[in-house]
Amino acid sequence: MVNIQNGTIEDFFDSAMQTAREIDNNEKVTPKHIIWMETEDMLKILKPQRTKLIHYLKNKGKVYYSVILDELKKSPSSLNYDLELLSKYQLIDILKEPNAGHGIRKIIRPLYPNEQIEFRATV
Repeated sequence: MVNIQNGTIEDFFDSAMQTAREIDNNEKVTPKHIIWMETEDMLKILKPQRTKLIHYLKNKGKVYYSVILDELKKSPSSLNYDLELLSKYQLIDILKEPNAGHGIRKIIRPLYPNEQIEFRATV
């Protein structure tokens, strides 16, 4: 499971310090799949069209940019914004490959295709 939590850089470092203490105390450190996210970005990602995109990508594995445009009926500017936001928090990877005779095409790949993504917000 991947946990996405809202917080600041201080929250991130507090979490890292807790892990460091566990290591110093020779305690077993359990892997943490936490992505720290600014609250404003979390609210942006939780919009219905972006959560639809996340589900779509998880179900497809890797998919071409042009296919996403067509199947989700998105404009290029809207899709670019969404992908940039998801990429910023390492939820997706954007690859480029040659497209014989047509330049380069983008491939979008989710980085957690088989894991549940849980959003946690603290106010």
